[in-house]
Amino acid sequence: MTFDELTASIARRAEPAGLPRPLRALWLDATGDWNGAHALANEIANADGARIHAYLHRKEGDLDNARYWYRQARRPPFEGSLEQEWTALARELLAAVS
Repeated sequence: MTFDELTASIARRAEPAGLPRPLRALWLDATGDWNGAHALANEIANADGARIHAYLHRKEGDLDNARYWYRQARRPPFEGSLEQEWTALARELLAAVS
């Protein structure tokens, strides 16, 4: 799947079959289901899950919690906008499954 295909599926609100859990969490967030994205991020016990968790808490405005999750992911807090962070995460996750 390409980034353009992912964003087109978001615009159509048609979840692609077989999305890996990290990408599905981002898809849920982008379609307005922050709670669903957060619940799924809780189930992903690796650095990808921690990075998504950090993004979600940053989006929520809970910066202390976001910083905790960035540390768990062994990444510095993201410096750009939320949209830029979402895009960076999606592109990295897509590259990893290609």
